[in-house]
Amino acid sequence: MKVGYIQTSPRFGDKKFNFEKIENLITNIKADLIVLPELFGTGYTFTSKEEAKQFAEDYNGITAEFLIRVAEMTGSVIIGGFIEKDGENIYNAAMIVSSNGMIGSYRKIHLYFKEKLWFSPGDKPLKIYEVNGINIGIMICFDWIFPETVRTLALLGADIIAHPANLVLPYCQNAMVTRCLENRVFAITSNRIGEEKRGEDHFKFTGKSQITSYNGEILSSAPNSEIFVDFVDIDILKARDKKLNDFNDIVGDRRPNFYYNNIK
Repeated sequence: MKVGYIQTSPRFGDKKFNFEKIENLITNIKADLIVLPELFGTGYTFTSKEEAKQFAEDYNGITAEFLIRVAEMTGSVIIGGFIEKDGENIYNAAMIVSSNGMIGSYRKIHLYFKEKLWFSPGDKPLKIYEVNGINIGIMICFDWIFPETVRTLALLGADIIAHPANLVLPYCQNAMVTRCLENRVFAITSNRIGEEKRGEDHFKFTGKSQITSYNGEILSSAPNSEIFVDFVDIDILKARDKKLNDFNDIVGDRRPNFYYNNIK
């Protein structure tokens, strides 16, 4: 299975420009799964909820049309971040599409910093998308800091976790080694680069998009300040073997009766 990411530097608010840049980067690429960053078409640093709403879309919007076109060009399943509107609410979301059209979306459940002012918290449970025999889980950016996110997706049967991100903290890439190792899943963290200074906020994005193996090995690591595209071949069946050795199974050895009790 050929999987990869596109690390971009979006221009705030200019979807057409951002789409064209990605199209130029995927020329002649054929892959099974491509992950784009969080909010890849809009940029990140909104000054108000009202501003963010101006860029919100549903499944019939231009972002969905663009991603389906990319899926057709590359033969891939594509996952990328967008602002999803649903009634009066807007969500920091990621949609998953194939050349056959829209598959679904995940809405970020752990909002970071001022995202809590812009977006409603995700209201859809974590789930697995089975596409072409591959079990794909999705989380977005700050979801990584909650180990329950990856563990839940792993227990649901994820082979690989798509992780669109706009990371500003320096910890995630190292943490994903542990997340993948403790759950024996693959992960693709697709981050962005550059800076955005708008209103009172000035964000510097860390780049270093990363593909992490089920055994904690880093299979691909992007630069921290360059637009970058990379793909690797992985054996997805490795993620379905949860045995660490002849005696230990990281799912079978769990003892949840001793973990949870009445803790919430």
